Amino acid sequence: MEYIQLGNTDLKVSRICMGCMGFGNASTGQHSWTVDEESTRQIIKRGLDLGINFFDTAIAYQAGTSEIYLGRAIKDFARREDVIIATKFLPRSQEDIAQNISGKEHVKRSLETSLKHLEMDYIDLYIYHMWDWNTPVEEYLEALNEAIQEGKIRYIGIANCFAWQIAQANAIAEKHGWAKFVSVQNHYNLIMREEEREMNVYASENNIALTPYSALAAGRLSKKPGETSKRLEQDTYAKFKYDATADADGKVIEQVYRLAKEKDVTMTEISLAWLLTKVSSPIVGATKISHVEGAIKALDIKLSDEDIKRLEQAYVPHNLSGVMAQNTPAARTVEQVWIQNGKYMK
Repeated sequence: MEYIQLGNTDLKVSRICMGCMGFGNASTGQHSWTVDEESTRQIIKRGLDLGINFFDTAIAYQAGTSEIYLGRAIKDFARREDVIIATKFLPRSQEDIAQNISGKEHVKRSLETSLKHLEMDYIDLYIYHMWDWNTPVEEYLEALNEAIQEGKIRYIGIANCFAWQIAQANAIAEKHGWAKFVSVQNHYNLIMREEEREMNVYASENNIALTPYSALAAGRLSKKPGETSKRLEQDTYAKFKYDATADADGKVIEQVYRLAKEKDVTMTEISLAWLLTKVSSPIVGATKISHVEGAIKALDIKLSDEDIKRLEQAYVPHNLSGVMAQNTPAARTVEQVWIQNGKYMK
């Protein structure tokens, strides 16, 4: 395993971050393809044995059961001080707003719920899951800073944001002497490279860690053309993100397939090896032990400049999709899908 300093922090994290969105009770929450607790434990144990120390979850994943499963497994298989745990809080819901629950109070309630789910006293990296157009960012930043002072959070990150949003937030934090966002978790992979326009440059100039999600495009970058899987068939949210560009993306996927065949490695290894040349620690989801083992093998792949050019040359500009497509002022009145699921604040 390789490790890297996470941006402007003292956190030393594995180059592969285990994404925990695939863990949790499939009868709750957004996804039907998640794995049960026993399978979750086996996957986490294997990841720990292979040197993964960085785990990413969220309060909204499967109504909080992802956090619960992760917390129990870490308690049984690792020392708390040896792992880096990241989780996320959502914006205020329309119900919160109607009840006059402030941004500060919302953060406190969300944080206490996540700590309870995880059975932990602190969170290493607490992430603002998506931009809240109804709440001044100052309210969140002040609450997060107070939680850091209380020892309940070590560092804060942000996800699903534009470069101007994190720049604005960190400028406000600096003005008040509050903690700044140290990491960005956005949608970035070989078939969704819009982050390269501004965010990657901003992050590089400010030593902000990039920990992108959807590293394998919900499995599309790990399956040869025409091959399918349970997730590819059932994940309607991923279909929403990728189906509109399937023809253009297929040209990139074909190059991944050909290069993998030439090097006698998997498409997963090629796709992640490319991403590892761009970011600190990509988040790689796993619903099987083989997914963890395959991801870690990517660390052994060294791509040449010609390899990288070949993988990138077929890319065409994409419209934003998923959460980022909803990062507009319209979000003031239309709740994002994660918030609509509810039932996670228990």
